[in-house]
This record gives sequence, structure tokens and C-alpha cells, in this order.
Amino acid sequence: MLHIEVILLDLDDTLWEVGPVIVRAEHAMLAFLAEHYPRVLERHSLDSMRDVRARMALEHPGMRHDFTWLRLASLRHHARDAGYPESMADAAFEVFYRARNEVQLYDDVMPSLERLRTRHRLYAVSNGNADLGVIGLAAYFAGAVAARDAGALKPDPRVFALALERAGAAAACALHVGDDAHADVEGARRAGLTPVWINREGRDWPAKLSPPPHTVRTLSELADLLGC
Repeated sequence: MLHIEVILLDLDDTLWEVGPVIVRAEHAMLAFLAEHYPRVLERHSLDSMRDVRARMALEHPGMRHDFTWLRLASLRHHARDAGYPESMADAAFEVFYRARNEVQLYDDVMPSLERLRTRHRLYAVSNGNADLGVIGLAAYFAGAVAARDAGALKPDPRVFALALERAGAAAACALHVGDDAHADVEGARRAGLTPVWINREGRDWPAKLSPPPHTVRTLSELADLLGC
């Protein structure tokens, strides 16, 4: 493997399982709305609220990369529809976001980050809106790039380019590690980085895509691969 200066790491489903986190966060938000803004839930279920958010992404394609904006905008819509002040959206989002950052790290994450950062600079690169400071991981990373920073979602090369710019590194000297075959592996490959597929669940690689140059099951295997 070429000399690697920087490792870009995806977050959701790479450092923690995100599905249950979002479900818990949405239910915490619903409980808050039921207590403080009940007319919203007289008009909407969780599924219909998701439908509104999806429709907003279609109506505002220039903002589809910004999950925070989409959730706040849809909550403001619900507030107006139910006759509440738009400040409801900020209060409800605060409840959601607090729970969204209550993640359960995979067991290998903390010891592996300790190993990896001894020889490489680490940058988080995510389509999501998790806060490493709130989660308690910021000290392990030299920086972070979210899709909302780049104005695009992975696999768009602008996301990787911004991360490399902030890291002051060339693509040839960087790895990107992530779980998504398209967003992470293909995105990194097209941006000139070396991709590493982290396949925690033992899934089959999509037949239509060229196999990744490196596959690991855990970050511990990545640290072994890099000799950390």
C-alpha cells in the first residue's frame, strides 16, 4: 500500500449502527411533541412526517444534502400547519438531535482509533449530521467534513475534495473507509483516494461494481492492515 498520511472515516454504520439511533431519536421527538404540541400529532404520524420531509427534499434539491435543514424545515411546516409558532421546530429538533448523538460505538472503535491516530491523521467524512464533540470522539480527529459543508452528498467528489483540502493532503496519500459501496467506496475511488470497504455484516459486494481494493470487517483489521 502507498504511504498513507490521512485516513478519512465515515461515521454512521462505520463507527456505530445508525438505524436504531434515528428510530430512538424520532420517538423521543414524538414524545416531546405529544406533550407540548399535541395538535401536530393529531394531523401526522411518524410515517407521514417522514413523507413531508422526503417531499421537501424533492422540492428543494439544492438542500437535499443538509439533513439538519430538511428536518427543521419540515418541523416548521408542521408548526404552521398546527397553528404553533415556528420556534416549535427548534425545540423539537433539539430533543431529536440530543438523542441522535447518543450512539453505541462498535466494540472495536475506541481501541482502533487509538492505534490509527498514532501514525495517521484522521478526518471524519459523513453524509449525516452527528456531532463528534457531543459523542466524545472529537479528540481523535484532526477535523470533520459533513455533506452540508460541501454542499453535496457522497459519492459527490466535492465532499472528498473538501476533506483533502482541509487535511492538506493529496488524494494519492489518503484512504477513505466506509460501509456504503456507492457513497464510500465508489465515491472515494472516483475522487482518486484508496477506498477501504468496512463490511461488518458480511454482505455481498454489488455485482455491478468493481471490487474494492481492500475489505475489512472491523477497524481493528484496518489498523492491522496499516501496521498500526
